[in-house]
Amino acid sequence: MDHAHADSGSDKPLLTAIAVILVVYAITAVFGWPEAGARKIGEANHAKHIEHAEPADHAAEATAKEIDAEEYGLDIQKAPPPYWMVIPFVALLGAIAVLPLVPATEHWWDSNLNRFKVAAALGALTLLYYLFFHDSPIDGHFPVHYVVGPSPGALNWAQTWTVLANAMLNEYVPFIMLLFSLYTISGGIRITGDLRAHPKTNVMFIAIGGVLASLVGTTGAAMLLIRPLLETNRERKYVVHTVIFFIFVVCNCGGCLLPLGDPPLFLGYLRGVDFLWTLNLWKEWLFVNGLLLAIYYLFDHFRYYPRELPPDVSLDETRVSGLKITGLWPNAVLLLGVILSVALLDPNKIVPFTEFRPWVYLREIVQLGLVGLSLIGGEKAVRQENNFNYHALVEVAALFSGIFICMQPALQILGVRGPDLGLASPTHFFWATGSLSSVLDNAPTYVVFFETAQTIEASPGATLVAGVQEHLLVAVSLGAVFMGAMTYIGNGPNFMVRAIAEKSGVKMPSFFGYMLWSCLILLPIFALTTLLFL
Repeated sequence: MDHAHADSGSDKPLLTAIAVILVVYAITAVFGWPEAGARKIGEANHAKHIEHAEPADHAAEATAKEIDAEEYGLDIQKAPPPYWMVIPFVALLGAIAVLPLVPATEHWWDSNLNRFKVAAALGALTLLYYLFFHDSPIDGHFPVHYVVGPSPGALNWAQTWTVLANAMLNEYVPFIMLLFSLYTISGGIRITGDLRAHPKTNVMFIAIGGVLASLVGTTGAAMLLIRPLLETNRERKYVVHTVIFFIFVVCNCGGCLLPLGDPPLFLGYLRGVDFLWTLNLWKEWLFVNGLLLAIYYLFDHFRYYPRELPPDVSLDETRVSGLKITGLWPNAVLLLGVILSVALLDPNKIVPFTEFRPWVYLREIVQLGLVGLSLIGGEKAVRQENNFNYHALVEVAALFSGIFICMQPALQILGVRGPDLGLASPTHFFWATGSLSSVLDNAPTYVVFFETAQTIEASPGATLVAGVQEHLLVAVSLGAVFMGAMTYIGNGPNFMVRAIAEKSGVKMPSFFGYMLWSCLILLPIFALTTLLFL
């Protein structure tokens, strides 16, 4: 799966795997396991509602703590892992940032197998700590919240499994399935054509991409539009700035209106943020993306387009073909199905207008089925013309398998030490989240500061969203999504678009050359966003 999708019949192994998974899920459904998981979630949510609705029974609470303490043989007070246990997490994120840039390792790092080896090794180190050394209770989250203590005098198998289940079953599987479905289905749609590459035309491409980014994800929108944008601009000499602004808007800032838009927001959705809550960010979305489009138009209209040579302009004006979209059927309908599955099949919520609570992993099984329908019913020639392959997706899958495990100690440390970091205001959270999202992947960065914000004591009358004060959640969400645009490594689609542009003959800036653009253009916009909205 490291290579192209081009060979005839290459979908057969994947379709076979999908069929096997669907059959296995059907068998588990016969035994009632997914339904039992959903029932446990419903009972836990009901108990939590009762707990918040009724005065606490302090005597019962004390008794529960005594029972827990007796069971664990130690104080129920949870102690976080030592600070040095964030080293595997930092090492993995550092590898993602640095190894592609070092000449001695850049080709070695191109192999997804090597990426997985690094991620797996660092993830294994994290799990070994819990197996041998952790001596305090930890929280489990799959399928419902529970507490598991260490095993005095024995290996901590139960705790190690709990950490693994938190990382993989509770977070990684839903995360990667959403990316897989959006990436694969959108890969079956192709937009071709060569319009006149006027500044207004390019603004139209970037603006449409900014809207699509929230609907089909930044990766899906970028893959749909970058090729026709480059085709439209192939007669022009000055194209670099167009690709850079495309990365700013389509690969990052456009994706903050729905959890589908950017991986950080989907992780927030998995932690209890309502599916439509992110629509509250429309003012910030409109402000930032509107400014970026206006700045791009001014750059292109007054600086770059006038510098194009007359022969190139003449060729651009005459070599024109209309836009043509192929592969919409059935893929457009299937993308809508993915959106509906995310919105309606959350096991933490009853399906609207019904009494049905979605079974555990039903959402992911539906998404997997939609991928199968896309591969079977879509035109294979469209994917071949798109040069569609799974390399980028496998890269994300390999790296994030380690990231989700390695970040567990950091999350537990923040759960206890978060209030001591000195982060208190939305401005603090916006710039702290954004700064790390610029140089690390924005999805785990979002999780870290989301968990930190949960530890901040709510002010009187504050609105809570998934246990986080709403104004802090706004800041974390905007910081993670917007500032992923600051570097090539801030968000996965950034590198993908850069690679496609360079294969098309556009000489893109170096890592630090790109940062010069982003610092000069994005930082003033983000400063204004802070003053106006946070």
